[in-house]
Amino acid sequence: MDAPAHRPHREPPVSPSPAGSAAEHLDVLIVGAGISGIGAARYLKTGMPAKSFAILEARGASGGTWDLFRYPGIRSDSDLHTFGYEFKPWRDEQSIADASRILAYLRQTAAENGLEPHTRYHHKVLGASWSTDRARWTVEVERADTGERTTLTCGWLFCAGGYYRYDEGFTPRFEGLERFGGPVVHPQHWPEELDHAGKRVVVIGSGATAVTLVPAMADTAAHVTMLQRTPTYVVPVPRADPLANTLRKVLGARRGYALTRRKNIARQRLVWRFCQRHPKAARRLIRWVNTRLLPAGYPVDEHFNPPYDPWDQRLCAVPDGDLFRSIREGRASVVTDRIATFTERGVLLESGRELEADVVVTATGLNVQAFGGVRLTVDGREVRLPDALAYKGMMLSGVPNFAFAIGYTNSSWTLKIGLLCEHFCRLLAHMDAHGHDVCRPEPADPGMATRPLLDFGAGYVRRAVDSLPRQGDRMPWLTSLDYHDDVRLLRSGGVADPELRFSRATARTEAKA
Repeated sequence: MDAPAHRPHREPPVSPSPAGSAAEHLDVLIVGAGISGIGAARYLKTGMPAKSFAILEARGASGGTWDLFRYPGIRSDSDLHTFGYEFKPWRDEQSIADASRILAYLRQTAAENGLEPHTRYHHKVLGASWSTDRARWTVEVERADTGERTTLTCGWLFCAGGYYRYDEGFTPRFEGLERFGGPVVHPQHWPEELDHAGKRVVVIGSGATAVTLVPAMADTAAHVTMLQRTPTYVVPVPRADPLANTLRKVLGARRGYALTRRKNIARQRLVWRFCQRHPKAARRLIRWVNTRLLPAGYPVDEHFNPPYDPWDQRLCAVPDGDLFRSIREGRASVVTDRIATFTERGVLLESGRELEADVVVTATGLNVQAFGGVRLTVDGREVRLPDALAYKGMMLSGVPNFAFAIGYTNSSWTLKIGLLCEHFCRLLAHMDAHGHDVCRPEPADPGMATRPLLDFGAGYVRRAVDSLPRQGDRMPWLTSLDYHDDVRLLRSGGVADPELRFSRATARTEAKA
């Protein structure tokens, strides 16, 4: 294909404000209309009803991950009684739920809480600059559908887009890829017209996406092979929770949901602690479960025995053991090897074996991007994220009136999001009560030892660790991975803190003098 002709770069026009008027100002600007953004907006609307706010969503629909990803079988790998919001009971029979059910739940939450009028689609945030004198952010926004640019101002900027890059997945360089004659697709950009029925499929990868795709595609494909470089821990979980469904029928939706949620939080915590304290026993237990679900004589250690301990990386959950069932029935297989090169017919491995394929799926992971790639400046100085420390896992040192929502990596994401949003509302109320406009976290000991914010062994984290903020070695700069610790810190603990500096806007103070 010929290279495109060079064209001079032209910035899209910035929409002028009406004559004599300033940019629209909001108390809080929430970036992202996914599970975190919808949750943040609901907590803000109910907890601080006098605050003005808007949700800016770069895409044309709400739901985030659950609307974006369209690959076969997409589902949660956390139970919806903890992955759902604390304030809205999950009423579906499925506990490990399909994406369509999760998306319906999120959009119902938005509708019930009147969030749609506050949501602006095709609004991509490009950058935000903070002025201490004015105690506000000036936010540059691009209309994704027209290319038009405009500005807004806000008292607080709340980034709720998680940490994945949503316009581009991760695909390593494969030798000879151009030689392969069939389609090569990444799950993040699944083509609707792809037909894999009756075809030989190779899925490259062994993470949560791969173990979801393999059994889903195996239902109609001639055969699906999961090609992995390194094994992953895979554990079966029930798709439906019989006790949860019984409690809902007997006690009603709210009480039954609350009890199930407490049960599942305790179970997640128990599993995590067991794996951390007794990794050898956890490894043996997972292997025993895998052996029972796989055919007699299956090489479990070759394909399902990782070189790392359980929960050094996230465990992969398979509802009702569907991956193992596909292997038992001969519709799917696992190969542990390295790719030497692609060929016209498929993939040649370093062992010399060739996997013939009609379709190749590169389930090789996602790219991490902090705060949606938004460029932040504070009083004219650009914020270098690797130099910033996370305060209570929700704010950044030296960055005023900025909050973000990142959930747990070792249990259900939304458990932490709810606590962060509660604390954020308490923080706003504290500032209003004491007449503060500015809130800036500053460590008392700038020389404290630090470590990565996402202290996790997954490849997608390791690739991005040098571009992300860090955490400290003590509270409130240590990011907790324990729900009960965070309940004490974020729900029960005080808002005022010696390492959280409050002040009033200089310009406003001078105006009143």
